[in-house]
Amino acid sequence: MWFRPDESLTEEQVKTGLQYVLRDGVASQAMGILTGGAFMVAFAVKLGASNFVIGLLAAIGPLAQLLQLPSIFLVEKIRNRRLITVVTAGLSRFCWLIIALIPFLFGTAAGLGVLLVLLIVVSAFGAMSGCSWNSWMKDLIPENIIGSFFSKRMRISVGVGIVLSLLAALYLDFWKKVLPARELEGYSLLFLAGFAAGAVGLYFLSKTPEIKMPEVQGKVKIFRLLVQPFRDENFRKLITFLASWNFAVNLAAPFFMVYMLKRLGLSMSFIIGLSIISQVLNFLFLKIWGRYTDRFSNKSVLAISGPLFIFSIFVWTFTTMPEKYFLTIPLLIGIHIVMGLSSAGVSLASGNISLKLAPKGQATSYLATNAIVNSVAAGIAPILGGKFADFFAGRELAWTLKYTSPVKEFVLPTLNLQQWDFFFVLAFIIGLYSMHRLSMVREIGEVEEKIVAQELLSEVRTQVRTLSSVEGIKQMVEMPFTVVKNLTTRILPNENK
Repeated sequence: MWFRPDESLTEEQVKTGLQYVLRDGVASQAMGILTGGAFMVAFAVKLGASNFVIGLLAAIGPLAQLLQLPSIFLVEKIRNRRLITVVTAGLSRFCWLIIALIPFLFGTAAGLGVLLVLLIVVSAFGAMSGCSWNSWMKDLIPENIIGSFFSKRMRISVGVGIVLSLLAALYLDFWKKVLPARELEGYSLLFLAGFAAGAVGLYFLSKTPEIKMPEVQGKVKIFRLLVQPFRDENFRKLITFLASWNFAVNLAAPFFMVYMLKRLGLSMSFIIGLSIISQVLNFLFLKIWGRYTDRFSNKSVLAISGPLFIFSIFVWTFTTMPEKYFLTIPLLIGIHIVMGLSSAGVSLASGNISLKLAPKGQATSYLATNAIVNSVAAGIAPILGGKFADFFAGRELAWTLKYTSPVKEFVLPTLNLQQWDFFFVLAFIIGLYSMHRLSMVREIGEVEEKIVAQELLSEVRTQVRTLSSVEGIKQMVEMPFTVVKNLTTRILPNENK
């Protein structure tokens, strides 16, 4: 009775529901920050993970999205998306409690295997939850505010994520200094906090209203549902773009952390510091990109943010020449700045364009099919990367300029590729191809890229002028903490009513 969908939703119900979606976004972001990314990779490395295992860890999440297939049937059969989302998300998030206890229950010998198994379960139930959640949100959120709403949700989440990343990094450094022999247990406490955040998110999900799904005449046929999006020419082109894009990004991105730890020898604190720089830029530009998706189109935003992100991947190859040099740190800072502002546009617009081009009433099959294809591409890429990382370790491609005179010799290295560098270059090439596929997608309201670029440059100048002032710098420093304070103030009074 509690989870039964409503025949229709009032304006007040929709407004309240959107607030709960925002709060779940914050809780989910907190869980993701504390249990994933750099912290999960570092935890796996401490357990003895090889390059191939790191690739597997990165592939588990995308490949688990193949479970969107039975999830379509589940959604169409039960027709209660809130119930499905809460139950499957609950099972997924409970696994983090067991993962947190790995150092205490299994130790390092069997811990890595247990971690892989549990992450498969986490991702499997997460995929099922995501399938029903996407369809649920498609019918809940008014189409004219999808861009601005998800922009706001992501901005709040990123703001909270910045604070948590910083606190978590400081905590791990302190733990390592005080208890250097028990470093794994420090990660356990971090994962326990992530589990608690996930449990809070489940509460908000359970309170979010759901409108009843349209009735379908006859028996639901899974194969017909999956084939239907491919018969839609425009959506088929969108799937091709997103699949090639996800392959390109996931060929390189899972190894950024390993590259900085092993190849560059950077400390965890410095790596998290770079991550925070990226998150701050992500936060600042989410509002801009969200406004542009509603004003112009998602495709127009992708046409600008996509090439920026792909170019930043290519620049990773210049961070060594062939080892660390005086430009390594400045380049890393610049890369994280560009990746932060561009990933905001890519993540927002790529999700929105799928929601926008999926026909109303058929969102479950369209979005699930899109997720299945993308998951295969995103899952294969890191496995290939991990498999061939050791192969490329013994190979090098160098291009140098050499000048010799009777008295001296001058050598200037212009390009040097080793191990992970090969993946970065390949990801760059495939990324360029994916942008070509994007040009074939049609979306209502799309405009020429140069118009969006001009608007963006104007916006950037305004942001720079603001941040260059003393007051602007003060606002930037206080921004994450202000987000948390405002969010807490907004949530607590509402919950007490």
